[in-house]
Amino acid sequence: MTVENEVGSTAAASVRPQSLMFSFFGIYVLGRETAVYSGSIIDVFARLGVSEEAVRSTLARMTKRNLLTRYRKGRKAYFGLTPRAVQVLEDGRRRVQDTGAINRDWDGTWTLVAFTLPNDRGSARHDLRSRLAWAGFAPLQGGLWIAAGTRDVAADLAPLELGDHLTTLQARPLGPTESADLVRRAFDVGEIAARYEAFLKRWDTSTPPAADDDLACQVSLHTDWLQLVRQDPHLPAEHLPQRWPAIRAEQVFRLLDRKIAPGARASASALLEEIDLCTHTDGSVTSCPVPSSA
Repeated sequence: MTVENEVGSTAAASVRPQSLMFSFFGIYVLGRETAVYSGSIIDVFARLGVSEEAVRSTLARMTKRNLLTRYRKGRKAYFGLTPRAVQVLEDGRRRVQDTGAINRDWDGTWTLVAFTLPNDRGSARHDLRSRLAWAGFAPLQGGLWIAAGTRDVAADLAPLELGDHLTTLQARPLGPTESADLVRRAFDVGEIAARYEAFLKRWDTSTPPAADDDLACQVSLHTDWLQLVRQDPHLPAEHLPQRWPAIRAEQVFRLLDRKIAPGARASASALLEEIDLCTHTDGSVTSCPVPSSA
């Protein structure tokens, strides 16, 4: 499973601590040269009902998987993002802020990926399918996967080194095939809608989760929404049912996010102990030295 797919997955009963951790770092660390004290992270996650043991285990696992870097200052441990994690979080930020949940600008084209792999390449086939699903593709038939619009998957698929086993094309349907047929045959629109309905049931209410704690509410809200948009293939709005629930869901997310952001920032400012990070000429990153007093 790729990092991106694991980030977007959820346990059946509850959100994975790693998904919450990514949301927290995406809100308060992404784009800043800083690392956060582990004790501060534990305090934040206590508000989310996550135990100290689970937080420490998640931090250790993410560090081992090259998603976080640990810095020592005295007896304290601080955690910052690795370039790998920044790439994943930037992709999530683009999906939330730039792409949005509704595809109203579709140009009528489809990106096609066709592949044939021998039986002994089962692992590569699994990785390919995971990466394609992450990028918004779905299987139309056999080894042919499609996604709406132009999808540049070259960089995502290059590490698999599939060579002539893989063909990518951009095309438009010709009669009797219509784009509506492609949506119906390849994508489970009902399942996509059900995920948005579940989000609305949880958040479109006068008492959303952790309503009395803006910081906990913010991290939980962003986690739920990011998981939704990561799983959404961004199908053309014109080929989706009327009253598509993603429209209302996005409105709820943005309105609630604006409402709780000031209180969440104030709580974070009071809770988070941070250190500045310095990037050196050799590309290494360390905690910045404390300036000596005059």
